[in-house]
Amino acid sequence: MELKLILEAVLFASEKPMSTRELRDVCTAAAEQSDDPAIVEFRKPKEADLTETLEALERDYMEATHSYRLMCVAGSWQFVSRPEYAPWLKSAGGGRGRAPKLSQPALETLAIIAYRQPLTRAEMEQIRGVSVDGVLQTLIERGLIEQRGRADVVGRPMTFGTTLQFLEYFGLRNLDELPAADELRRIVVEKPEALLTVDPGLATAPPVQLTSDANGEPRHSDTAQSAANPESASSDSAPVAEGEDAN
Repeated sequence: MELKLILEAVLFASEKPMSTRELRDVCTAAAEQSDDPAIVEFRKPKEADLTETLEALERDYMEATHSYRLMCVAGSWQFVSRPEYAPWLKSAGGGRGRAPKLSQPALETLAIIAYRQPLTRAEMEQIRGVSVDGVLQTLIERGLIEQRGRADVVGRPMTFGTTLQFLEYFGLRNLDELPAADELRRIVVEKPEALLTVDPGLATAPPVQLTSDANGEPRHSDTAQSAANPESASSDSAPVAEGEDAN
């Protein structure tokens, strides 16, 4: 008995994609329930051997003239029908319903996330040049992206990355199978600078509003004081009406 044929039979009978770890567990469980030496022989196959065997089986089906083939999607293996037979499968009612297609803005934002993840909403908008609030929510609801943590910058904004469902949606084994997009990777995203602190332990203020006194201690500039007291600023420098002499 060959490991290749065992894996082929298990995947044919499976109702869902299976990872190499799950296939290994199946082999182990079968050996524990049998005394047949031919079955016990495959009690604990190495995951590297499983992957090598599955890839060989995948090549066999690619070269054969079948209407289906073996495919690894998001790290799990499954038999799938070839795309050219989709019209007949849809007519027979065998095609699963698929979510509506993504809009162009959603696809652009998803591409940016896929190639530059993890990144924040502000970084996405810097690359696209427009707001991404609406499409970001759509991608989250569709399960294509997820929160990945917080960026180590001021405000600790949330970062986002793609999900396993993203790989399944586009039929990718992993992110390494994404088409090359050097242009997206070359775009420089500027990280926001940390704000200066007026005094240790106190609130921060924008750097443009800070100056230093003779002892090097930070203090508010006139600009900051004017912003804090607009009435004082307006009394010291009233606007000049058009046509009046500034003096």
